[in-house]
Amino acid sequence: MTKTKKRARAPRLQKAQRRQQLLDTARLIVREDGADRLTLGNLAERANVSKPVVYDHFSTRSVLLIELYRWLDTERVNTFRDSMANGDHPLGETVGLLASAFIHCATDTRGEVHAVAASLVGSEEKAAVLEELFDHCVQMFVSVLKPHSALPTDELERRCIGLVGGGEALAGAAVRGNGSEADAVTAFASLIHGAMRTAS
Repeated sequence: MTKTKKRARAPRLQKAQRRQQLLDTARLIVREDGADRLTLGNLAERANVSKPVVYDHFSTRSVLLIELYRWLDTERVNTFRDSMANGDHPLGETVGLLASAFIHCATDTRGEVHAVAASLVGSEEKAAVLEELFDHCVQMFVSVLKPHSALPTDELERRCIGLVGGGEALAGAAVRGNGSEADAVTAFASLIHGAMRTAS
């Protein structure tokens, strides 16, 4: 009689560590196999944990997708903000980097963020997450542009709200074929420069 060899379970982790491990594994599944393959059962198998462990963190596939989307988007925004904070960039360079990074992320239809977002179409929870992430992106713009601005903080924030909305519109146009990504970056950089001007 042949005995089935049981695969050793993953080591015990603190709850926050386990959650991060599951998100890392979920990201890998989306990257390698596509978002359609990201199910709670597949995640448990790939993370080498039992299904109840996964359900303890993500009660449904929709919750998993939303949390993964939130984490991926927040990670890239924070990474850019941190990279800009680590150097003394002049205004022109700052605007160029900000415009390029934002448009590229928004037009990256092959990345994990786009794949997960597409899987969330029709989700009621997605609207609230998008609003949260929009606000987070606005605050990133404020923190990156503030060292170069003479505007009061509340006015800079209002202009950054307009910039994020404008950047999303330009990126959407590029994805639909209305101009290239480079065209969108150039236009967005011009918008940012214009928003930084104070009234004469």
